[in-house]
Amino acid sequence: MRLFPILAAVVVAVLVYAFVFERDRLTDMMPAPVEQQDDTPVETGSDAADPAQDADGPIRVIAVKSTARTIDSAVVLRGQTQAFRQVDLRAETSGKVISDPLRKGAFVDEGQDLCQLDPGTRASALAEAESRLSAARASVPESKARLEEALSRLDEARINDNAAIRLSEEGFASQSRAAATNAALRSAEAAVESARTGVQTARSQIDSAQAAVDAAEKEIERLTITAPFAGLLESDTAELGSLLQPGALCATVIQLDPIQLVGFVPETDVARITPGATARARLASGGEVAGKVTFLSRRADDTTRTFQVEIRVPNPDLTLRDGQTAEITISADGTKAHLVPQSALTLNDEGTLGVRLVSEENTAPFTPVTLLRDTPNGVWLSGLPDQANVIIIGQEYVTDGVKVTPSYQELGQ
Repeated sequence: MRLFPILAAVVVAVLVYAFVFERDRLTDMMPAPVEQQDDTPVETGSDAADPAQDADGPIRVIAVKSTARTIDSAVVLRGQTQAFRQVDLRAETSGKVISDPLRKGAFVDEGQDLCQLDPGTRASALAEAESRLSAARASVPESKARLEEALSRLDEARINDNAAIRLSEEGFASQSRAAATNAALRSAEAAVESARTGVQTARSQIDSAQAAVDAAEKEIERLTITAPFAGLLESDTAELGSLLQPGALCATVIQLDPIQLVGFVPETDVARITPGATARARLASGGEVAGKVTFLSRRADDTTRTFQVEIRVPNPDLTLRDGQTAEITISADGTKAHLVPQSALTLNDEGTLGVRLVSEENTAPFTPVTLLRDTPNGVWLSGLPDQANVIIIGQEYVTDGVKVTPSYQELGQ
């Protein structure tokens, strides 16, 4: 039963040894190729099977007749969703929390109270500041009355001084009387300046008292931390009874309607994007959304040399979350392109990507192209004329100026 497998293994081993180690002897033992009557050896091997090579004629190639079509040359990039707004609400004063906490995930309205701090003695400080303000305002009329009185005495002193000067010049009054009236005039002028200073001091006291009132009211206002906009709580609010110092976190609020798509576009494509352009995105979860470009950075990232682009998307039902991965497609101006098989692409001696065309003289000139998009049906190329005969088989066997014999076929064959 086991004799045949053993014999088969021995025969195979002998054949392998003969073909590997005795190959030259086997070749010498083979008969010479049969010659035809015209003394031409029969073609064997790959030379007889190569359809692209003719002994004396042009090289045979296969080409397609392609017509340019206008396609939407969209810019595709990867990005992620980002909350339209996000703010960390922090305490501006110290105090103990006296309000019940709100749990994360809750929806809050604009102006809704999130954290309430114990007022302490702040109400008393406000009352004292208001009392000082009232007293300062009450002193203003008295200061103005003193100024009016000082002005009246100044007028009287000027009249007496003028009269004394005239009587002294006519010899009806002594010089001492003229000196006394002049001194009274100077005293009245000093009293007026003092009264004016009193009025300014009263007004300064009013301003100081008003500032103290404003500071006390602001301090009381800081005891209540409210939501600056409608959104979702990303964290619990501060716990009841906890002590908040200035800068301590009360809550984090995010706004997800609308939401933003943020991506980074390479500098080669940044000129194709304009603010207001329509954009679509496919999320990693499978959903699709649409929006418009609202921002395109004017400054490139120092490391990646890419430009940030933002797209605003409506999110009324809050199904989109912050931080989801998305494939973003931004519409750009349409361009004419050809759809050809990917195998038609080749490189010239300088390493430039392109294709070879069949010219009117049946040569195969190299034409550089730009790859726009890769699809299951082929690649979209720009840089070709509207009508082009693109070589899809045999382009690697020809160079510029070589004659070719093209055979045309339809795409998809």
